[in-house]
Amino acid sequence: MSADLLGLELLSDHGCFGGRQQFYRHASREIGLPMRFALFVPPRPRGLLVFLAGLTCTEETFTMKAGAQAAASRLGLALLMPDTSPRGTEVAGQAESWDFGLGAGFYLDAVEAPWAQHWRMESYLIAELLPGVQQHLAQAHGLEPQRPGIFGHSMGGHGALTLALRHPSLFRSVSAFAPICAPMQCPWGQKAFGGYLGQSDASHAIWAGHDATALMLARGSAAYAGGILIDQGLADPFLATQLKPEAFEVACQVAGQDLTLRRHAGYDHGYYFIASFVEDHLRHHAGQLLAV
Repeated sequence: MSADLLGLELLSDHGCFGGRQQFYRHASREIGLPMRFALFVPPRPRGLLVFLAGLTCTEETFTMKAGAQAAASRLGLALLMPDTSPRGTEVAGQAESWDFGLGAGFYLDAVEAPWAQHWRMESYLIAELLPGVQQHLAQAHGLEPQRPGIFGHSMGGHGALTLALRHPSLFRSVSAFAPICAPMQCPWGQKAFGGYLGQSDASHAIWAGHDATALMLARGSAAYAGGILIDQGLADPFLATQLKPEAFEVACQVAGQDLTLRRHAGYDHGYYFIASFVEDHLRHHAGQLLAV
C-alpha cells in the first residue's frame, strides 16, 4: 500500500487544540469523481473515529459545528469526516429534493440507474477512504491501522449503525445522534431505498440489509460487547415519523445487544443538541478504542 494510496490533495490545514484540522480532496476510484473529507489529527493520535453526517451536510458540517476537537485532542482520537454523497455528477434530478440525491447518499451502494454509477458510498467508505486514511495516519503520524469507531447523526446515524452491523469485524465501537433507526418504516428511508435499491418485491430484501432494526433482528445476537450509545432529543420534529428509535431498542432487546438509548427533553435535531453530548460519545468510543 503506497504512501499516496488516495492521491491526497491538501486543501487547507489549521492549528486546532494542539493538533491539525485538515481538509482534503482526492480522485475516488469507487465514486468515479473527486471526493472531499475532513481529518482532525490530535497531537498524539491513539485511535481513529469516523463521523457520518446527515442529509444536506458536507464534510464541513460536523467539523465546524460540533465542537468535537477539544475533547478529541485530550483523548487522542483522530476524527475522519467524509462527505455525504458524490458531487459534480451529471445525473438528471440529483438536486430536485433535499432528501434524495445530492447530499443524501445514505451510505449504501445504489443498484438502480442512474444512481448506480456514482452513488457507491458504502464501497467508498469501507474499501477506499477508511483504509487510505488509516495508511496516511500510519505513515504521517505513526498511528498503526486498527479497528476504528464509527458514529453519525440522522442519515449518518443510520449509516453508522448499518455499517457497524454489516461490518462488525471492521469497527470496534458505534454510537449515533438521532439516527434513522428503521428506514424501511419511514418516508426518508422508503424514498431513498426505492430510488437507490429498487421498488420490486425482490428489492425489499435488499432494503432489509440496510435497515439497522432489521439487521439487528436478523443477527439475533450482540454485535458490540462494549454496547451501543444513542442520544435522542424529545423535541426533535422528526422523532415520531422518521427516526423510530423505539424499534431499534426492541430489536436490541431481542438480540441481547446492550444499548444505552438516552432521551433528552428540550433537545431538537440540530447541532446544538450534538454539541451538548458529543464529548460523551467521544468518551464512549475512547473507552473501547483505547482500552487495548
